[in-house]
Amino acid sequence: MMKLDGLKINFLGDSITEGCGTSGNDAIYHAVLKREANLKEARNYGIGGTRFAIQKGTPERPKDDYVDVNSFCERFDQMDDDADVIVVFGGTNDYGHGDASIGGFLDNTPDTFYGACHCLFSGLIKKYMGKPIIVMTPLHRLRETINTGDAKTTGYGTLKEYVDIIREMAEYYSLPVLDLFATSGLQPAIKEIQEAYMPDGLHPNDAGHVIIAQKLKTFLEAL
Repeated sequence: MMKLDGLKINFLGDSITEGCGTSGNDAIYHAVLKREANLKEARNYGIGGTRFAIQKGTPERPKDDYVDVNSFCERFDQMDDDADVIVVFGGTNDYGHGDASIGGFLDNTPDTFYGACHCLFSGLIKKYMGKPIIVMTPLHRLRETINTGDAKTTGYGTLKEYVDIIREMAEYYSLPVLDLFATSGLQPAIKEIQEAYMPDGLHPNDAGHVIIAQKLKTFLEAL
């Protein structure tokens, strides 16, 4: 079993990891985990709107117009090197408004979702040799089966398809997966759940982050 006391953990993610929807930094799931598990450091590398894969951009909206041009693949190597554990939590924006197609398993560049998973997971393994790398799947969200976001035509999928690819690719690289999509209990399609934990149907509030922190703590301690 993993002893969490005194560990330094890097958290790579999007707006949920950044803290959107919470009352402040102390309410984000990794800050809650830091207190509950007595971590030495919980480093927040969450940037709102970011994705696993890069943005291609369109003539109407060039890539440089996106605030979030730095995908996970483009910035993971900027994280501190001395982490004891790395946690990756993303993918919902690849579904929600990313313009990279899903692609296929043989892709090896971050221009597709499959390729981005290869680049990110293999890159993290090389950067943090011998350190646990934990992958958390996206949470459920409202409107997760019909996508009308930017540039969504063909080559894209439902949120569950992105979740399934994350599971598949983590398994390929033998990385442990905390499957929040399957086990968090947070399904905003139920009105009472949305009101209590995910008011906007996507970003957990303070109470939702407590649930994530508890799930993650239990998962890490069992490794």
